[in-house]
Amino acid sequence: MPVINRIAEFAEDMTAWRRHLHAHPELAFDCHETAAFVVARLRAFGVDEIHQGIATSGIVAIIEGQGAGPTLGLRADMDALPMQETTGLDYASTVGGRMHACGHDGHTTMLLGAARYLAETRKFAGRVALIFQPAEENGGGGGVMVDEGIMDRFAIREVYALHCAPGAPVGSFYTTPGPIMAAVDSFHIHIKGKGGHGAFPHETADPVVAAVGIASAIQTIVSRNTYAEDALVISVTQIHTGSADNIIPDTAYINGTVRTFDPKVQALVQRRLQAIVDGHAAAYAVKADLDYEIGYPATVNDAAKTAFAVDTAREVSAHVTGDAMREMGAEDFSYMLNARPGAYLFLGIGEGATWHHPDFDFNDAAAPAGASFFARVVERALPLG
Repeated sequence: MPVINRIAEFAEDMTAWRRHLHAHPELAFDCHETAAFVVARLRAFGVDEIHQGIATSGIVAIIEGQGAGPTLGLRADMDALPMQETTGLDYASTVGGRMHACGHDGHTTMLLGAARYLAETRKFAGRVALIFQPAEENGGGGGVMVDEGIMDRFAIREVYALHCAPGAPVGSFYTTPGPIMAAVDSFHIHIKGKGGHGAFPHETADPVVAAVGIASAIQTIVSRNTYAEDALVISVTQIHTGSADNIIPDTAYINGTVRTFDPKVQALVQRRLQAIVDGHAAAYAVKADLDYEIGYPATVNDAAKTAFAVDTAREVSAHVTGDAMREMGAEDFSYMLNARPGAYLFLGIGEGATWHHPDFDFNDAAAPAGASFFARVVERALPLG
């Protein structure tokens, strides 16, 4: 792959950084050791400003180019997942119950690689804001950084991010203009009935039967309440109730996830969920409460910035797709794209375990391509002269 020569020269350093991060995962907003590692590298590179403690452990670092110009933002996430790693690698997680199973160690490394190159060469006019954010997996750290004012504070004009893609060829890129990842919501349904002996169900108000009915009816929202071409996923992922084969319990609990792109579809889901819960509560003589939690908004790429990013990616890789299918996963980079135009792209890392799997590992061979993409975005968007 035609990566920038200078970045290729320190690819081994990038591998070492990434594997250190992989071995020392941190969760949510508590990414202080990761941030300290990043700051130490940035200081060694000679960046101009380092601002710490944003969204608890987030960082914004500034590199000044040659001459006046706007500020372009590049973002990487730093947090890991609460999972037990099973890779058996020499650099596997040293912390039980935590691992980098989504490639954020690689994302941080690629942005560090771009930072080293940009701080050395400064072949651009304006400024680069390097955004290292915590809590992408849980907590919406990107939204918190936006709420704490980074876009205005650092006068960021546009913003870009990469996410690794297992299963796609190493060094390939894909994206699409408009919505690329879905909005994500969750729902919690608490059912209160009247328990009793399993042999005498007529003396109870059975929450198990109500839970089964609600879970089944929820599936009709997709199949009977929305147009077939509207993108919608509703998955019931948890049902908890009962303790023995001869006891009808007092309570039941249902949990699930909702993925949408259209706010009108999202609102319809909320209305239908409430109607289903209320109707089944009446039908089965139980009390049922719905708690609907709105999460990350849809990740929506700016059309012009996406076209620019695709052209830039083609300087780095011969395998670039600019009209990929949108995906039902979610991303809190959505908050940054709501605040500023930009683009979110996937970078192929080859065959291997998928995201959020205990055998997942970022492929270090892909890192120079990602770092080169970031660097070329800056040099092309903020040209000298």
